[in-house]
Amino acid sequence: MSEVQEYLFNDIENRWQNEWEDSALFKVDLNDKKPKFYCLVMFPYPSAALHVGHGRVYIIGDVVARYKMMRGFNVLAPMGFDAFGLPAENAAIKGGEHPEKSTLRNIETMHRQFKSWGVGYDWDREAVSCLPNYYKWTQWFFLKMVEKGLAYKKMASVNWCPSCQTVLANEQVIDGACERCQSKVDLRDLAQWFFKITDYAQQLLDDMELLDHWPERVKTMQRNWIGRSVGSEIDFKVNDFDLTLPCFTTRIDTIYGCTYFVLAAEHPDLPKLVKGLPQEKEVLAFAQKVKAESKIERMAENVKKEGVFTGRTVTNPFTGEEIPVWVANYVLMDYGTGAVMAVPTHDQRDFEFAKKYDLKLKVVIQPEGKTLSVDEMKEAYIEDGVLANSSQFDGLPNRKSMEKIVAYGEEQGYARAKIHFRLRDWLISRQRYWGAPIPMIYCEKCDVVPVPEDQLPVLLPKDVKFKPTGESPLKQNKEFVNTTCPKCGGKATRETDTMDTFVDSSWYFLRYISPGSDDAPFVSKDANKWLPVDQYIGGIEHAILHLLYSRFFTKFVHDLGLIDFKEPFRNLFAQGMIVKDGNKMSKSKGNVVNPDELIAKFGADTVRLYTLFIGPPEKDAEWNDASVEGCYRFLKRIWRLFHEYLEFKQSKPGELAKLSDKAKELRRQSHLLVQKITRDLDEEWHFNTVVASVMEFSNFFTPVLKEVVQESAEGAAIVDEAIRNLVLLLAPLTPHLSEELWQKLGEKQSVFKAEWPSFEEKHMVQKEAEVVLQVNGKVRGRIQVPADLDKAGLEKLALESEAVKAWLDGKQVAKVIVVPSKLVNVVVK
Repeated sequence: MSEVQEYLFNDIENRWQNEWEDSALFKVDLNDKKPKFYCLVMFPYPSAALHVGHGRVYIIGDVVARYKMMRGFNVLAPMGFDAFGLPAENAAIKGGEHPEKSTLRNIETMHRQFKSWGVGYDWDREAVSCLPNYYKWTQWFFLKMVEKGLAYKKMASVNWCPSCQTVLANEQVIDGACERCQSKVDLRDLAQWFFKITDYAQQLLDDMELLDHWPERVKTMQRNWIGRSVGSEIDFKVNDFDLTLPCFTTRIDTIYGCTYFVLAAEHPDLPKLVKGLPQEKEVLAFAQKVKAESKIERMAENVKKEGVFTGRTVTNPFTGEEIPVWVANYVLMDYGTGAVMAVPTHDQRDFEFAKKYDLKLKVVIQPEGKTLSVDEMKEAYIEDGVLANSSQFDGLPNRKSMEKIVAYGEEQGYARAKIHFRLRDWLISRQRYWGAPIPMIYCEKCDVVPVPEDQLPVLLPKDVKFKPTGESPLKQNKEFVNTTCPKCGGKATRETDTMDTFVDSSWYFLRYISPGSDDAPFVSKDANKWLPVDQYIGGIEHAILHLLYSRFFTKFVHDLGLIDFKEPFRNLFAQGMIVKDGNKMSKSKGNVVNPDELIAKFGADTVRLYTLFIGPPEKDAEWNDASVEGCYRFLKRIWRLFHEYLEFKQSKPGELAKLSDKAKELRRQSHLLVQKITRDLDEEWHFNTVVASVMEFSNFFTPVLKEVVQESAEGAAIVDEAIRNLVLLLAPLTPHLSEELWQKLGEKQSVFKAEWPSFEEKHMVQKEAEVVLQVNGKVRGRIQVPADLDKAGLEKLALESEAVKAWLDGKQVAKVIVVPSKLVNVVVK
């Protein structure tokens, strides 16, 4: 056999990457008649070069896009960059250069890296959120929010990151710390812009029913974040003060046991409630101390309960009793109205607090057949029972009493049924430079005025000292700040906060449809044809933030009448993280693996194959540099197998009259492989088992290749089919190698223009099977039997076989265990 030419992966990969680019393989015609498939991978922050951990999502997306091409779909696979926001700005500050310069350079680096991975996109549709032709429409959506009453500005107690020097949305605070830098978050009172996502809370919940193909854990996370609670709202009037404090509760059955009232430290009415009272200084100091503590700590079951009496009282409207108002660390503004009706006998936190500060206890639920005494209680009674000390409701089962008590409160005018959501309005103001300017103007005469649409975009000025100082850097640029009121023509100033980058990423999937549109964010007709996105791919870390905001934006755009669908993503796949040394890859940990070096050493197809082989794609996986070489060796074996095939094919085939068993088995294995990989790619996305199956098949194929290809023309045809199938099946995984081998088969068009291989059931039938014979679990022989032989027939043949009879020797057969086509175990006494 002649020497096989070397596998020069660098030459092969460079050539095919350029060919795909020159031939515009991924350029989509929106009007093509083939069935459409919109395959979208979450666009990246261009804050640094990509590492192999990032590569997993892009490689998975590319496999899906290429596979769907071969299945006859008109595939839209776009890419862009989430280029505004803290990641890019912080990277620029660290590098000592302007964010625009570093961001655009990083985008070019990522362009090169995508190409080197062999990942293909329709780059004519690129969307970059920091460019004016994109953020013009982000600003336009903001104005539409204002127009519909869904954007507003108010003073609010907000999350402040002292390191990033900006406000954070609730969703960006994890365990009391900034999700970006892990600094402890403070609370500050600032005037901020919000989107009224709460107006869509119920719809966001209801439309979960439309998300059949989303991971259940993602839907659960969103449901929990939205947090729908069915309960009641009760009005507590402050005594000797013109104020009524509403309180949300899910336990109105305990209202007659409410003996004190608690406000959260963040409650907006707290300062005016204590103003001028002897307790004012102590209360405000305590509130400031509590606000500095993390919400996780305050909600912990074992947290030390602390509070201060405000000097005020309210009236329990159901009992008429005057009860004290406290501020305490265990009540949060995030839940309900930030006020709690405390029932110490039936809530453990209230019980601990009441015991500590010697507050009144009153039992209002008694267990069946028992009588609780306040003096004897060691903990709150939180189980069900019957009402006691509850006026006309005494004797009712507590759960059944709720509806009656609410109805009574409604008749009296101080209570009502209420649905409460944990979800809070989306805070979108940021006191940072690198973001889309908020298009609002302040005029002394006209108040707050939206920038007219024909004046968009409000351009982000470049001459700004952008290092964070605690207030917006745009305030320093007087040319930007000072403007003319569009209503009266008088002197005015611009809003200097920028928008949260999650606003940019909440609609980008729509922009890809019409990237060149100048008079609208997208063309509705095309959007309605191509969306929802057929397959969305990204990390589980975006389950709440990005995915929830995108769903909200889509519903808002639907209500504007611009689209006819209500959900943005039909199918969602959340890939697991690739870690190194047990940790997420990061420069600070020194465990980043540079794909450029691996590609130079082993090739892009090797890196792709290992990334897919590393483990189930939905689970985290540990990167092992040494294992990459194993995939490289496998591709070299495929290269050798293919070239051996080409050489053996040159010999004249034999004239064997009947197909050999090896030829039949090769055909069977080839068709089984097509079936398995097709199912894996269509249904479960088990890319790791796809790779394993190809490896297993090649191990069978290699030793029988020469014999089968040369036995007869029919045998050669079976090998031809097996080779073609192998190249086609590998194409989405290792596209460069497959293109090269496809061309060597004499094909003129790209392998991705070829039809995906099919399988036939008749060729997958195993006509005979080798069955292992055991006696008392020990192997005593093997027999060939018809593959479809039933249990009874297999048992009969086994007992009649000489291999088994020799070990029976008059012993009694206790039982026979039969595994069809595999094994018979005869148990004897």
